[in-house]
Amino acid sequence: MKHLLPIAALSLLTLAGCTNTSQYSGDVYSGNQAKTSQNVTYGTIVAIRPVQIQAESRTGNLLGGGGGAIIGGLLGRQVGGGSGRDLATVAGALGGAMAGTAAEDASNRISAWEMEIRTDSGEDVVVVQRADRQFQAGQRVRLIGSGRNVQVAPY
Repeated sequence: MKHLLPIAALSLLTLAGCTNTSQYSGDVYSGNQAKTSQNVTYGTIVAIRPVQIQAESRTGNLLGGGGGAIIGGLLGRQVGGGSGRDLATVAGALGGAMAGTAAEDASNRISAWEMEIRTDSGEDVVVVQRADRQFQAGQRVRLIGSGRNVQVAPY
């Protein structure tokens, strides 16, 4: 049983990091964007800074929190005896749930760019997207889409 705990912990943390983050890329289109007309606006990046996107957990932190609680409870069960063992089990489960949730949240953070872009019409817009491509201030870009669905691509 003691040999299974590290394997279970590693498995749960691995699964906790399985969030689909490609949707935040400027190079990935969702299914409902395919075969539809997109607006294109041209502009210049006037400011850029690195930020992070906190991706949503597909499981609502169930894997990280739940898995951490199970592992923490099992580890706490190894301590003491009688009512002390029960308290250690509860404390281990609570601590494990908190640690597992924090680990899952950390694994779901994505490096991104916050780009302030001045369009050719003089409007300033800000777009945040995954930092899977290099951009810099002064660079000409295309803004593809509109509203909540805009991607920045080199021009």
